[in-house]
Amino acid sequence: MNSTVVSKEVILENSRTLIQKQGWEAINIRTLAAACDVSVGTIYNYFSSKAELVTATIESIWFDIFHVSQQPRVFVGFISCIEWIQCCIEQGMKKYPNFFHGHSMSFIEKEKAAGKQAMQQSWNHIKNAMYYTLQNDKDVRHNAFDESFTAEKFIDVIFELLVLQIQKGNYDSSVMIEMIKRSIY
Repeated sequence: MNSTVVSKEVILENSRTLIQKQGWEAINIRTLAAACDVSVGTIYNYFSSKAELVTATIESIWFDIFHVSQQPRVFVGFISCIEWIQCCIEQGMKKYPNFFHGHSMSFIEKEKAAGKQAMQQSWNHIKNAMYYTLQNDKDVRHNAFDESFTAEKFIDVIFELLVLQIQKGNYDSSVMIEMIKRSIY
């Protein structure tokens, strides 16, 4: 074993690499310790369980796929935001095969709440960016939204359609984009 100090980010980087090359089955404390060239105890210094490790890995993959930054990304309009998300999803599927389908299966039953919370935080970040972009899109009709058809509800529906596309493996967003254009522009 190497006696060098390892950081949480180095561990997560190795975890992402294992997932890229070998899939979710490769993620366990021993395999990761070997990939990092550290002891099992070193991994446990950062993650108290496999479920905690998997949760952190999922968060780091979402972060990597969507290049989350502290600065809000500036889009020309809402459509460009949706196209960017779609592009990130497509690239993410290539970089992390089966990530979108496999990570929900990686939690043991008692740890699913933590996993869902981590996924929800990532999704909320994406939805917040969508909402921010929609609110700042000058081309949206002034009467596009009202009390029964709010911007928040619209974002929820569009996001659910994106998730459905992920689940189905269908990344053609042309119909969704046309629906957005006809609804709010």
